[in-house]
Amino acid sequence: MTNTVSSFYESDVLREWQRLDTPMSKLEFQSTLHLIQKYFPKMGHICDIGCGPGRYAIEMLKQGYDVTLFDLSEPLLNFAKSQIDQMGLQATRFIHSDARNMSALETEAFDGVLLMGPLYHLSQANDRRHVLSELKRILKPEGVAVVAYLNAWGVVRTGMSDFLDGYKDMSFVYSMLEPIDLGIWHLSTPTSALEEVRSVDFDIVTYAGVEGFAGGMKVILEKVAAEQPEAYANIVQFAVETCELKQYRDATDHLHIICRKEAN
Repeated sequence: MTNTVSSFYESDVLREWQRLDTPMSKLEFQSTLHLIQKYFPKMGHICDIGCGPGRYAIEMLKQGYDVTLFDLSEPLLNFAKSQIDQMGLQATRFIHSDARNMSALETEAFDGVLLMGPLYHLSQANDRRHVLSELKRILKPEGVAVVAYLNAWGVVRTGMSDFLDGYKDMSFVYSMLEPIDLGIWHLSTPTSALEEVRSVDFDIVTYAGVEGFAGGMKVILEKVAAEQPEAYANIVQFAVETCELKQYRDATDHLHIICRKEAN
């Protein structure tokens, strides 16, 4: 699985860099930045695990954080480094490793951690719990993490535009009510994701569906962004501001859990 995942991202590094600028993924990007600003400490050392080409790391560097970048893909790390260098920024470290091996990261070294991707490429529950346990180890007491899952309850809506043929099989449709593996992707449910994070004794602060009320509406968003940019800007703002509301957060593609390590 590791080689398959890295090959997927390395097949088009520029695509991954640009992905968060698309009309749908911009909701994910802006909502995540909103959650970072709202729940992370205002300064300190952040580790971006699954950093990819560095979009979030760069934003945090601009805000004055010390940032360590950690990723499975060496080409993505190299791309992130080149972007950071071009912008005149300086990261603390670049670490090339699988999230299941965080031995290069010191215990209680980080004020905040982004775990934005590894868990939805790990099909085995014991692997995900191991990563969460290591996440807890590297956080300082009272440190905060944003932990991302792919949410089957949201993807079942997205699938109507992205993989409609699957809906010819009713057993497949019903299977999306529970955690499921689709290729290199592991889809959780809000219930199972929250249980996993709690299983390593994290305190759950909140969770958000980062596409908000617009989850599953990719085709509509693309049309609105192209034809009515002012309306699209308001949609993004409203989705960001309401991403934690319970009426939306259980039915979006990306589920972000904000959790805190208890004080010693």
